[in-house]
Amino acid sequence: MRERLLLFIILVGLGVFLYIFQNYVNTVVGFVILCVCMVIYGLYSIAATKYKKRQLKKHPLVINENYKPFVSILIPAHNEEGVIAHTVENILALDYPNFEIILIDDRSTDNTAAVITDIASKHENIAAMVRNKGAFPGKSAVLNDAFEVAHGDAILVFDADATVEPDFLNKLIPHLEPSDVGAVQARKIIRNKDVNILTKCQNNEYTMDTQLQVGRDAVKGAVELRGNGELIKREAIIDIGGWNNYTITDDLDMSTRLHIKGWDVRFCPEACVYEEGIVYILPLFRQRRRWLEGTIRRYLEYFWAAITSKKMSLRAQLDMTVYIAQFIMPLWFMMEVFFRVIKLFADKVDPYSLHNVLWSSLIVASVVWMGFFSLIRYSLRRHDNVPRLQSLWQAFITTIYFLIIWFPMELFICGKILFCKKDMNWGKTAHGLVMEEKEKIIDRINKKLQKLQNKLQEVLK
Repeated sequence: MRERLLLFIILVGLGVFLYIFQNYVNTVVGFVILCVCMVIYGLYSIAATKYKKRQLKKHPLVINENYKPFVSILIPAHNEEGVIAHTVENILALDYPNFEIILIDDRSTDNTAAVITDIASKHENIAAMVRNKGAFPGKSAVLNDAFEVAHGDAILVFDADATVEPDFLNKLIPHLEPSDVGAVQARKIIRNKDVNILTKCQNNEYTMDTQLQVGRDAVKGAVELRGNGELIKREAIIDIGGWNNYTITDDLDMSTRLHIKGWDVRFCPEACVYEEGIVYILPLFRQRRRWLEGTIRRYLEYFWAAITSKKMSLRAQLDMTVYIAQFIMPLWFMMEVFFRVIKLFADKVDPYSLHNVLWSSLIVASVVWMGFFSLIRYSLRRHDNVPRLQSLWQAFITTIYFLIIWFPMELFICGKILFCKKDMNWGKTAHGLVMEEKEKIIDRINKKLQKLQNKLQEVLK
């Protein structure tokens, strides 16, 4: 109810602001000012990143070789029989002396439970946990159950489709050592990015997120965990009371609560975790729906606690405020156009009024477009070394992808929060779809070959 009330106040306040200013001031100016402020902050984070890079060249990070905490690797799995064995095989190859793996089956309806139990029986450092059908649903509840039996001083969480390089933990662990650091997030990369345009755009989206996370880390802002490849101190988990069972985005919720409690969260782009991108549009919408709803609910739930926290740093508070503006901007844009169109028809359509509406909307859309386009292109050039011309094209299609996926979905999520009862629909990411698609292609090829063979036999007869 509190989330619904706060969102209602924000939307009404924004609507009143736009309605009044459209009659007395050109609200396009206000929107552009908001975008300019975000750009200035972005340039500040880029400058901070470059400064940090120069400082590390002069004074490289001193790695304490004696800091080798025992790590419990938790891998929740729900209907993951097709990918979990390969993931475990990959993680067992980690070049790190002290770790255990805990595989957790979360009420699967396939053979996941049997698969992980069989894997655990063959390795001393692997344990299997099978949750009963009546257990509380969701990844947070799974992690809380596994945490009770985990022995590690640090907890590393992987998705069931994750793969990493052998030196992954050796790159990640040093960033966790400082006493004020509660967690470290690795860079996420789409493993099957070349399958189709959706997987390519998802990887570009992750690359943009890498740039944002690197910038937030450089300014010591509110770096966020991303669920897959997150390393968290046991002490920090206990301090915040574990994972929140009533959130649909465990990683974002935990990130905010860590910051509120005064813990620093760092980002390590050198340590990469590879995951499977979604190749179909409907599963992609379901996943992004869950991400966006969890993000907005998280801000609504913890906004007051964040701005009044005495432990959270001022930099993290400012950084979080700037990122909240990302979700205000699409609403502002859509409400701006909506009110102008209503006003246009209320005043009766004439060519001059129509020209003004189109011109104002075009300015706002252009500012939004160029902001996303520039950020994506810069990220691709910096982190993926994409050639100049190719980066222009990829930034172009990914910006379209962003506008199609995120803008309408934000309206849907706001409506859902306002008018629907909160549910625990996790919108589980479907894994193994690449293999499924490959099998379908092979099946289609075999059928065509069979038809050709039948026709050839008929001709020969």
